[in-house]
Amino acid sequence: MIKKVKQISILVKAIVLVAVIYLGLKFFINPPLPSSLISMYIALTLIAIFLYVTLFEDKIKEFLSPMVNFLKGRPRESTLTGYARWGVLVLFPFLVGMTVYSRLAPSDAPPIEQRVVHPAPPAEFVGLSNPVPKTPQNISEGSGLFAVFCSPCHGGKLDGKGPQAIGFNPPPANFTDPGTIAQLQESYLFWRIKKGGVGLPVEGQPWNSAMPRWEAMPARGGKPITDEQIWKIIMWEYEGAGVEPRTWD
Repeated sequence: MIKKVKQISILVKAIVLVAVIYLGLKFFINPPLPSSLISMYIALTLIAIFLYVTLFEDKIKEFLSPMVNFLKGRPRESTLTGYARWGVLVLFPFLVGMTVYSRLAPSDAPPIEQRVVHPAPPAEFVGLSNPVPKTPQNISEGSGLFAVFCSPCHGGKLDGKGPQAIGFNPPPANFTDPGTIAQLQESYLFWRIKKGGVGLPVEGQPWNSAMPRWEAMPARGGKPITDEQIWKIIMWEYEGAGVEPRTWD
């Protein structure tokens, strides 16, 4: 009985270790890490576990024993265990087949273009900080401005799924994604909103950015949106996404 617990504990420890690392990287690091970086850390963890388990032959047997016993079955096992085993034997090949099919099936999607997602802003925008005080009133005004000018593309929930988003490729930025504004400074957002897609560096094209040049777009009363309004929008974007602006510190 003691030996059986020991065999299971190696597998359980591996599962718990992966779960703890994933949850720690996902929810306890600020600013949030991109999903691609989290996947890389998890892959390195799995490789380390594989190297540890395969270091000695007895470790391999202890690690695989629970899985082998589950798949082989045992006399007088419960009906639930038998149903679970058959479920795994049917579901696993099905998922593998669906994954292979989805990767090999022809697609009508356009090819991926190699482009820099976050280009370096011009020197005059580097290091700018939001001059508008962070007050409930200014955040509320920023929310209203965002709803009028930005939500048709970026969505009312800042998830990039506004009513006009379907017409753009690449789609509008999802501000709730840890790989977007959580990785950027306020000055970067100010530059992108003020200058729009036409203000991006020529040497980095194609950009395929539909962001309007808001400093020249008619807003209220035929006048362009002001810098103060842009800063209020940025303030709300960070507040609504639940993240803090990235700083040099």
